[in-house]
Formats: sequence, structure tokens, C-alpha cells
Amino acid sequence: MGEVLGVAMEGKNYSVVHAGEFSALDQFETKSPGKVFLKRPLGLTGMEVSLNKIGPGQSAPFAHQHKNNEELYICIKGSGQFQVDGDVIDLREGTVVRVAPGGTRAWRNNSEEDLYMIVIQAPQGSLQTWSGSDGIIVEGGVSWPGA
Repeated sequence: MGEVLGVAMEGKNYSVVHAGEFSALDQFETKSPGKVFLKRPLGLTGMEVSLNKIGPGQSAPFAHQHKNNEELYICIKGSGQFQVDGDVIDLREGTVVRVAPGGTRAWRNNSEEDLYMIVIQAPQGSLQTWSGSDGIIVEGGVSWPGA
């Protein structure tokens, strides 16, 4: 318990952390047990990302909004409920919820198993390009060691 997530590997154009299994996210020293923010260890500059383990019966300690950032909640395992502006959404593996900055949001795990989510936040309206318009195919193909 009490470990700090640090960079495992980095290069000129990348950084890597290994948080381990989602079931062990509460091993990290954070303000919210089971919630690990990746901005600082990865050096993120355009978004914040967190990995979340929410135990049975746990819920958000408060409802909240954002000033500028929209959030994307990706449920990767388990089930629970999400509330936006009073509307209740059932969560299960594969559920993805986008919330605009002004949306009042909260969540809870009302099941008997852990709920795992990835949460991404970025400034609303900041996406200027995406895969189809921003990607550049590099000549020369890919070479894998040992292949």
C-alpha cells in the first residue's frame, strides 16, 4: 500500500506507466483510494485520464460539474449507476457516457462486485482533428524484433 505511480519507460515521443491490474488500483497513494490520475506521471498536456476501481456500495462523495472540460466515462468491468442532471443511467461493461462541462454528475456501485472505469477529460470543443484527418501513414512499414 502507498505506492506512487511512476514512469516505467520514456523516449523522445512517449512515456509509459504500468499501473498493474485494475483490481489493485487501491495500492497507490492518492487522495481518492482506487483512483489513479495519469496526467503527472505520463506528462499529459491535452487531457486528464484516471483509472478507477469502485468497490461495492461505494459512490461519488459529491455531485460535480466542470468549468471547461467534458468527461468520458468508460465502464470496462462491473456494473453500477451514473447520474447526469437527475437522469439515471445503468452502467455495465461497454457502457460509455460523455458529460458536457455543465452536466451535474455522480456515480455509484450498487452491485456486489468491483466496478472499473477509465475517465478521460479534455476541454470541450478542443478537438480540431482526429484519426481520419490527423493521422499520417509513415513510409517503410513496421519492423518487429524477432519477426
